Amino acid sequence: MEEQKKLEYYAKVHSYETFGTVDGPGIRFIIFLQGCHLQCKYCHNRDTWDINGGEYKTIDEIIDKVLRYKTYIDSSNGGVTVTGGEPLLQVKFVKELFKKLKKLGIHTCIDTSGMVEITDDVKETLKYTDLVLLDIKHIDDEKCKWLTGLSNKKELNFARYLSDNNIKMWIRQVIVPGITDDEADINKLSEFIKSLKTVERVDFLPYHGMGKYKWEKLGKEYELDGIPDATGEDIQRVKRIFEK
Repeated sequence: MEEQKKLEYYAKVHSYETFGTVDGPGIRFIIFLQGCHLQCKYCHNRDTWDINGGEYKTIDEIIDKVLRYKTYIDSSNGGVTVTGGEPLLQVKFVKELFKKLKKLGIHTCIDTSGMVEITDDVKETLKYTDLVLLDIKHIDDEKCKWLTGLSNKKELNFARYLSDNNIKMWIRQVIVPGITDDEADINKLSEFIKSLKTVERVDFLPYHGMGKYKWEKLGKEYELDGIPDATGEDIQRVKRIFEK
């Protein structure tokens, strides 16, 4: 019983951002939850992986923090975004948090890889979710396994579930030169996204190596060392392929 209560009303939190402007519409209060089951080679939040890190916070503590910024959130048509790590690893907490936020009239958003089982808890959480930022890691399954350690089957299935259940999504993909920018892969990604009904926008995010120091600080090898940062020209090339 105690464990159930903990999962619903306590979360392992890595950090907060109080005036986020890129993770959903308007000004957003962003909650970075601790813990991730992926091993993305380009991850710039390597310190969020370990579920034993971070600090336990109660749902009321977090709501109190959010309400301090409600004036800015409301005036900008913003809201609250829960990210990570992988926020759906703490889905029972996210579900209860979003229920409370919706009662307060606050827009809710999850930033997720979608690489999770679509359990009853996930389905219930999505009923209180206004927008999903879905990070498609790689459209090619084998390349996805190499890049993240996991197959892309769950995340593609997650995207279809969002589409079938009329849940709005923004799709994102990090463009890593030589890894996620292959023309055939971008064409395949375009075809997949066109099959979905609720995609409001697609963002191609330029890879950068600025998170390398976090890996080194943790004594971990940064496997993409030497891969150049994606340029504006790289992003425009991908967009041209995608929009054909």
